[in-house]
Amino acid sequence: MSILSSAVKFLALPLAATNYRKNLRRTLVALGIDGILAVGLLVGAMLLTVLPSLPSFDVVTDYRPKIPLRIYTDDGALLGEFGDEHRDFTPIKDIPPVLKDALLAIEDSRFYDHSGVDYRGVLRALVADLTGGFRQGASTITMQVARTFFLSQEKTIKRKLTEVVLAYRIESALSKDQILELYMNQIYLGQRTHGFASAARTYFQKRLPDLTLAEAAMLAGIPQNPAKRNPAVNPLRAKARQQLVLKRMLQLGMITQAQFTEAVGQPLKISNTLRFEAHADHVAEMVRQRVYAQYKGDTYTQGFNVYTTLNKAEQNAAYDSLRRNVLAYDQRHGYRGPEGFVDLPDNADDRDEAIDRILAKHPSSDNLISAVVTEVSAKRVLAEPASGDTIEIKGDGLRFAARSLQPNAKMDIRIRVGSVIRVSQDSKGRWAIGQMPEVDAAFVALNAEDGSYRALVGGFDFSRNQFNHVTNAWRQPGSSIKPFVYSAALEKGYSPATLLNDAPLSLPGGEGGQTWEPRNDDGFDGPMSLRQALARSKNVIAVRLLQAISPQYARDYLQRFGFDAAKHPANLTLTLGSGSVTPLQMAGAYAAFANGGFPVAPQLIRKITDARGNVLWEAPPPPPRDDTQRVIDERNAFIMDSMLREVTRSGTGAQASQRLGRSDLAGKTGTTSDAFDGWFAGYSGNVVAVAWMGHDQPKSLGNREFGATLALPIWIDYMRQALAGKPPTERKAPPGVSLVDGDWVYDEFKGDDGVKALDVEESPLKSIFDTLRKAFGS
Repeated sequence: MSILSSAVKFLALPLAATNYRKNLRRTLVALGIDGILAVGLLVGAMLLTVLPSLPSFDVVTDYRPKIPLRIYTDDGALLGEFGDEHRDFTPIKDIPPVLKDALLAIEDSRFYDHSGVDYRGVLRALVADLTGGFRQGASTITMQVARTFFLSQEKTIKRKLTEVVLAYRIESALSKDQILELYMNQIYLGQRTHGFASAARTYFQKRLPDLTLAEAAMLAGIPQNPAKRNPAVNPLRAKARQQLVLKRMLQLGMITQAQFTEAVGQPLKISNTLRFEAHADHVAEMVRQRVYAQYKGDTYTQGFNVYTTLNKAEQNAAYDSLRRNVLAYDQRHGYRGPEGFVDLPDNADDRDEAIDRILAKHPSSDNLISAVVTEVSAKRVLAEPASGDTIEIKGDGLRFAARSLQPNAKMDIRIRVGSVIRVSQDSKGRWAIGQMPEVDAAFVALNAEDGSYRALVGGFDFSRNQFNHVTNAWRQPGSSIKPFVYSAALEKGYSPATLLNDAPLSLPGGEGGQTWEPRNDDGFDGPMSLRQALARSKNVIAVRLLQAISPQYARDYLQRFGFDAAKHPANLTLTLGSGSVTPLQMAGAYAAFANGGFPVAPQLIRKITDARGNVLWEAPPPPPRDDTQRVIDERNAFIMDSMLREVTRSGTGAQASQRLGRSDLAGKTGTTSDAFDGWFAGYSGNVVAVAWMGHDQPKSLGNREFGATLALPIWIDYMRQALAGKPPTERKAPPGVSLVDGDWVYDEFKGDDGVKALDVEESPLKSIFDTLRKAFGS
């Protein structure tokens, strides 16, 4: 066997093939060739096969990293990211010295002195292989760049020599800073994260300039083994590696003893998920779908930045409000018992594995953390979450689940060792037992002038349910549809002062040939004005009003607001909300009352830029408005606004004005039959918002639940943020309306006592008005 042929075969051989290495070594000795000469001959032979197969070099000289799609609020807060690699390209000048020092100390302390290859290290590695194993890597930063961009991780000598040759080429083509820049932006650092800027955000939720010495040292320790050294997966190994980095920095004089001591002792808060500055998973998915429809595969690699119209503070307020009020509803309706159960083995390792396995099936939901109970009594519960810590729950933290801690509790709700429970922590660090709610909710807020989204929360937990209830949930609106019927009636000559009788009503068309008798939640009160009837959400008066103007007229009229006529019945139940709407539709419809009668088209994306910040697309400015664009008369919008303000002053939405301390709030509650859905739709100034709560598979939310208890609290908590610092708004009466006996009426109808006389005589309400005339002597 010739030396050359043996070397060529040896190039492609995995380094674990020790028998072949022994045979090759015996061959060299038999030929009288040993030691350094043998290594030199082998290297020379190997280079003959390496040089012709070198890959194209422009991948580093024209570096184009795969940068994910990123989605931001209008004020620059990151709310979503999509791509196979989490990466932020950061120029070398913007990488802090402490991170560069930490990396070079542990990976390549002579980086700025050598020419790309540590000769002594490479020689040791080759000799070690020939004498029994590849135990030393000897890779410089430059060689790691070569490997990362061009080569596999396979441990063969051919790959190692190719790495050396490429390192020389890289050093001749790029400056040291350029090489380090490539490395620090391209290297894999665990958790789908590439580059140190992205790793800082993933593990610490920080920008690079904000890293401490302790954090920089921990990140610098990851490249050696990202799978085992990343702090989210193995904090103990990451900590040990961090200390090694700090010791090396101390030895090289990069830090002082005092800095070393402080950094070693600094507790680090590690995140195991990619966190964003605004909670908007449903929005991020909406944007992703739109961008992908335009850019296809480039969506996830070209570094597109999408700026939405959302406001960070308002979006987070909406998210927090929705979750807080859904959990409040859930607490009102009692504890349902643990989510699951696992038998805990006696062996500690087996026990930990069992806990990890069951908790993987019950992922945490933001502040609702899943944990396995390890000790339980009526006065104290110990539980272990996925982090491995032990959580103690006692006192008030047990109150919600107290019934399940009793020895005589039914097995399906009893909390025992091995139970999977939910816990949450308050601002003072106290733990409490909670549960994942079964109910869901949605919230959307628009700018009533231009339709731009201010906030959108499509559901309680995106990871549990990706369905976007704002845009896709067709639900019965209940009484929140009534204002549009009242708006239609204004065009027929009615006014807020028109009196109708709140008295029992029997109509044909009920089930099984029976009569239909609509009811109110609060009984009957006799004659009252339409203003009072809307404020108190009187069902019977709404039915009488729709009967007077005709269901077909109202159904056609709904289309002015963007509703789909096909989804609403052409009968009297329309006014009680038996049709179907989405929360987004409802927000757009109420915007017409808020802005004086104009339609709005919801707008989510403000602009799209490429990775360098060049604008690829930008939303055009809204066109100027004129009266021809109105969907309802300006007078109609003004009068309806005054009636909707009454709802929040004295009606079913009164807690809005009470809790926010404002007089410029307008809106309407909605509760469907058997409380399957709870709504509140309303606005103030140019902010229009809609909240909804219900079950995906419709069922009753409880006989004591209404739109005012379910949805209105969500709306109020959001509006507190949206209206902060904004003065109350008042609306001037437009031409063509007059105050008659203290209420508004169109000028052409002001002699009709609120209702056109001809319409009264021929309407189905004739008998009612005959009674009223007798009662009031008119």
